[in-house]
Amino acid sequence: MSGVTDLPFRRLIRELSGGCAPFFVSEFLSAGSSVFLTPANLRAARFDKEEEPFCIQLFGHNADKLANAALQAQELGAAFVELNAGCPAPKVSNKGSGAGLLRDLPNLAKILQAMKANIKVPLFLKCRLGWDENSICINEVLEIAEGEGVEQLTVHGRTKTQGYKGLANWDIIGEVAAKAKIPVIGNGDINSMEKVLNAIENYGVKGVAIGRAVLRNPWIFNPSAKIDVRGAVLRFNELMMQDGFRPMQALGRLKQLCARLCSDVPDFRLKILRCQNHDEFLDNFTP
Repeated sequence: MSGVTDLPFRRLIRELSGGCAPFFVSEFLSAGSSVFLTPANLRAARFDKEEEPFCIQLFGHNADKLANAALQAQELGAAFVELNAGCPAPKVSNKGSGAGLLRDLPNLAKILQAMKANIKVPLFLKCRLGWDENSICINEVLEIAEGEGVEQLTVHGRTKTQGYKGLANWDIIGEVAAKAKIPVIGNGDINSMEKVLNAIENYGVKGVAIGRAVLRNPWIFNPSAKIDVRGAVLRFNELMMQDGFRPMQALGRLKQLCARLCSDVPDFRLKILRCQNHDEFLDNFTP
């Protein structure tokens, strides 16, 4: 998730997972400029040895640029490279990238073909069901993915126009998984281990992808964990400081996390969101 799953946050999740750490995917990296390895992309592509095998996710709409970016991601040590064809953000999808690729399937096929030809590591694809309810194209996407040598397909059970509203359509995800020759990973509304098991047992997916639920429950991968919001917040701050964050940079990320973790205590939540500086924020969590 852009602006969320950077290295310090993934380190926090790994620590809180209690030995049950998930398979990690990077924030998505733009392949839209003439130079892929910008300082921002280099920073976003970093990963710890403990995260291996690691997947670097890319987005864009130009086949040559994405093929080059995929090769460079491989050279950075990625064990897998994934193309994002699911991001619904207008600044991404309206330019033909992310879920915008679902409105141009010939270009999607061209991109996958170019990326696959340029790398030796497995190529993954993540997508949504279609642009809207009148243009569900996931079956065509599956056919393209399998035809171009994609080795894993992650399906978010919503359309682009849904964004994150409503419920993910797991019936369609199940239908895709049943006909696919490659592993299908289900995505959407997975916020507990019970739902993980239900997805695998009842919809035939090989696994699940968890994104937004981690923001509300960073202990999700460790069902027996003791919930310690204060400890998690302070540890996240430590990890960001160790990674070179400036105090005001860290403040924004801390507020982002706490806004969700403290949603059931609205007065305290409002208080921390109104903090004007890093020290003021930490005072609320320090004994």
